[in-house]
Order: sequence, then structure tokens, then C-alpha cells
Amino acid sequence: MKELRFGIVGIGNMGGPHMGFVKDTAGAKLSAICDIDRKKADEKAAKAGVKAYYDSTEMIKSGDIDAVIISTPHYDHTPIAIEAFKNGLHVLSEKPVAVHKADALKMIEAHKKRKDLLFGIMFQMRTDGMYMKLKQLLESGEFGEVRRINWIITNWFRSQRYYDSGGWRATWRGEGGGVLFNQCPHNLDLFQWFFGMPSKIRAFCDFGKYHKIEVEDNVTAYCEYPNGASAVFITTTGDAPGTNRLEITCERGRVVVENGKILFNRTEVPLSKYCMTTDKQFEGPACWNTEIPYKAQGSSHQKVIEAFTKAVLHGDKLVARGEEGLNSVEIANAMILSSIKGETVKLPLNAAEYEKVLKGLVKTSKYKKEVKKGDVDFGSSFNKK
Repeated sequence: MKELRFGIVGIGNMGGPHMGFVKDTAGAKLSAICDIDRKKADEKAAKAGVKAYYDSTEMIKSGDIDAVIISTPHYDHTPIAIEAFKNGLHVLSEKPVAVHKADALKMIEAHKKRKDLLFGIMFQMRTDGMYMKLKQLLESGEFGEVRRINWIITNWFRSQRYYDSGGWRATWRGEGGGVLFNQCPHNLDLFQWFFGMPSKIRAFCDFGKYHKIEVEDNVTAYCEYPNGASAVFITTTGDAPGTNRLEITCERGRVVVENGKILFNRTEVPLSKYCMTTDKQFEGPACWNTEIPYKAQGSSHQKVIEAFTKAVLHGDKLVARGEEGLNSVEIANAMILSSIKGETVKLPLNAAEYEKVLKGLVKTSKYKKEVKKGDVDFGSSFNKK
């Protein structure tokens, strides 16, 4: 194969920009698009010079494409991906990979049956130079064992007008969750990419605290890890101006990631050694205060699509495998389940239990959504470091 023919399902806030990203990727060709809004599909297809479809099954079975990018509302990711695999197509899914763990496992199982195909997920924040450097340093052991993590991500402000812009937004039936499933999948992915999966989660989620919605818009979660480390993860769409600060307490001091900088207060000797050998009673170890340099490059959907294309054509490495999307979904599910049950949830999560709870929320929902159409400046929606 000399060229990878892409089809995009869902030409909305994300699918629309993906059309341009594919066109700008060497070795990739945009061959078709699909959207249930026929007028939108026809207009976008005519402008791009590609074929328009109004049903994903028809496009998947058309023979016009080799790979599909899924940019639909979250619940649709699972059935579209499974059908694509069955019909011999490579799959690149937008985040989250699925709404709940059981659906994510179905996608993974479908991919196992077609190991000749690639399954990727759009975790573009892994391509950010700052986060790549932090990942490298954590894996190298430079910081020593991680003891405590605090991540405050409250710069995801969304107004009521945003939530009113789509009938599926911020509903159990349409989106399956709120800030944890729309804004924070990237942060939750980085959270587990950096530190691994927690073993326990106790979370407190406020449903519609700052907006007229039925899902979570404010979350405070406490996590415990197998090595004894702990973490606090805080997020909301109700704060402004908000904060994005990741603080890591480790054996060799403290790391703070904020405002595009990685600051490392490095102890001259390991903390545990100093604690047990010093004759001082109150004074901590001497520290070096450093700002860690890194190659500045912003995160990019384009880079994910480029890597996916090279992986299919030349066997290169994906930015993130689709299977890795399970972890952030499981953490988000566990946070909501913990809050609803009012107790600590152990991981691995019982997928069937959460699916039952979610279906119950959908069935008993009395929420009535009033949709207000209008232009959305999606370019201003991306999280700032």
C-alpha cells in the first residue's frame, strides 16, 4: 500500500478539522466523509472533492477507504469501530475510546480478531514536548519513586451556552458523562501514562453544580497506588480563570509542571536516606532549584494522524494504541461509581456493574435539554498548560 485512504465519520467540531489534517499528511488521502446531517456532509464533501455518505455502514462497506477516523458522539465509537474491524479497516478513534469499560473491551476484543489491522486513539497531548520530557524523566528514574501526586485542572471553563449547543452534550444518554468524558480524557490518559493505574479510587462528583446539566461538572478524586503512593485529581468546567498545575512529590524532591515549565526542586540526597540519617530535627535536605529544558512543540492532532499513517504504511509506532484508551475510561468510570455509591472503588473496575449503573441513569433521567444552535469557536476550547 502506497497511500492510506481515510474516511471520517462525524464532521462536527472535531471531524471537520480532521479533514484538513488528513489532507496535510504525507501518504494519506481523504477519500470519503460521513455525517447524518446530509446538507453538512454534501457541502463539506463538495468543498473537499470527496464522496459523501450519510450512513457509516455504507461508507465502511464501500471499498472507498482503508481506514476510518471516528469523530462521532461517544456511544457511537464502539459499534462503528467493531464494524470497521469486521470489514477490514484500520481504526483511529477520537477520545474517549468508549463511554464505559464494557464497551471499550468489546472494541479491544474485535481488534484481537483482526491483528493485521491497526487501532489507534487520538491522544494528541502525548505529542506535547513538555509532557514527552516529563514522561522520559519519570521512566529514567531521575525523580526517584513517586510518593504523592496532585493535579488541579480547572481551566476547562464551559458556559451554559456551550452545553446548550448540542442535544447530546452533558447527558447520560447522549454523552455518558461530563467533564471526565469530554474535557478530561486527555488529562486522565496522561495521568495513567505517567503514573500507572491506581488500585483504589474515592471520588466526589457534583452533578450539575455550576450548570443546568445532569452529569458531573466538578470532581475531586483521591487515588491510591500499589506502591503506597497517593494522588488527588481535581477538575471542573465551572472555574475561571482556572488552574493547570501538576505537582509530584518524589524521592528526589518535588516537580511542578505549570505555565509551560517543568520546575524541579532536587534534593542533594534521597529523601528517605536523609530522613533516617540526619541529626537535624526540623531542617530538610538541601535542594537544587532547576527548570528542566525541553524541546518546545505543542500537541497536535496532525501528529497523531501522521504517526497512524506511517504505522500502516511503514510499520512505525502509533502515538497511542486504542487499547490504551481503556485506562482513562476505567478511571473516569471508577470516579463516577465511587461518588454514586459513596464508597471507595477498587480497580480493576467491575465493568458489568458500572454498565448497569449507567443504564440506570439513562433510564431514570428526567432531564429535558433545550438546544440552542449557533456557531462554536472550537479553536478556543483547547486546554492551556
